[in-house]
Amino acid sequence: MKEECLPKPNRGQLAWQDMEMGMFLHFGINTFHDQEWGEGTDSPSTFDPTDLDARQWVHMAKAGGFKYVVLTAKHHDGFCLWPTKTTDYSVKYSPWKDGKGDVVRECADACREEGIGFGIYLSPWDRHEPCYDNKDLYDDFYCDQLTELLTGYGPLVEIWFDGAGSEGREYDWARIMNLINKYQPNAMIFNMGAPTIRWVGNEDGLAPYPCWNTAKAARQSIFTDENTKWLPNTPRWVPAECDVPIRRGQWFWHPNAEHNLRSLDELMDIYYRSVGHGAGLLLNVSPDARGLIPDADAKRLIEFGIEIRRRFNDPIASTAGCGYKIDLHLKSSAYMDHAIIMEDIAYGERILKYKLEAKQGDDWILISEGSAIGHKKIDKFKKVETDHIRLIILEADADPIIRELSLYLVDK
Repeated sequence: MKEECLPKPNRGQLAWQDMEMGMFLHFGINTFHDQEWGEGTDSPSTFDPTDLDARQWVHMAKAGGFKYVVLTAKHHDGFCLWPTKTTDYSVKYSPWKDGKGDVVRECADACREEGIGFGIYLSPWDRHEPCYDNKDLYDDFYCDQLTELLTGYGPLVEIWFDGAGSEGREYDWARIMNLINKYQPNAMIFNMGAPTIRWVGNEDGLAPYPCWNTAKAARQSIFTDENTKWLPNTPRWVPAECDVPIRRGQWFWHPNAEHNLRSLDELMDIYYRSVGHGAGLLLNVSPDARGLIPDADAKRLIEFGIEIRRRFNDPIASTAGCGYKIDLHLKSSAYMDHAIIMEDIAYGERILKYKLEAKQGDDWILISEGSAIGHKKIDKFKKVETDHIRLIILEADADPIIRELSLYLVDK
């Protein structure tokens, strides 16, 4: 493939891929009914968190190393976490703060204070809204809701369109995309319409390997059996995002369910198989009925951030360069068991096959190999002692550009 023909990310995609990890926040009327999918019939009077603190949510996100937050502004039940003018099914008609509260506002403000990105989830499927069965009326309704969110809460890093419940339903995606292009042109679009991010295809947080940054089709929901072709204006470069809940099988908070909390080892395995496969990780954490992230979940987030930093914040040695062979000479012999390799994807995803070798006396031994590198590839290998590592590119679509080759000793 000629260099000029390679798909390349836009500036927004480059910035999004560098963020690597986001925190999903599923919070809403379901939180107060011990359920995952409400039917849109639960009374707004039941939404009444006693100690809601969005700053605690965002502080925990930052402590865990997450660079952005995505909040469920409206889930499938149709209940809105902002005082929308479009429906009486919202926080405005709840007892929380005497109907004067705005969860979206509080979360957006907290993100700005902490210096991390803010995104919104707005379910296209709405099980409460009476006009949902009337396509034209609901398109107007949905676009009015989206416009409120696009214009009222500052810059958005991501807009998350969940495909669940919308199989076979046609929305006015051209109109929806025009609104986003008008009011939030830098926001990434997840999954539907004209996506700039695609769903990885599972809710386990795991990207397959290889996970290429180009795609022509993808699953849009857990109910889509086969890959679905996107609209013609979908860019060829569409990196994957891996969503997964920190409590197994639970997106919303449920009482007496701390036993479902994933262990630190599970989270690290997910990290290796999402970020370490070149994709983004979106880890869901659910505030409880108080409006706070539970203590056990908060503790696990802090542990997760500490462990990532312990493993990868202090490389033994690093280099960068262009060409089919990159040498990394150490000042003295050292033990290592991990490598991080990054392409400069601003010029496209070029590398198709590579191997990593360590010098042992007069010989070279293979320590790892693979195909895709893309934004980031984390390789774990048997501990080896050496003063010279080389990365050899075996196949590429154009001259390789290595943004980073770093070595680590994790299991000391």
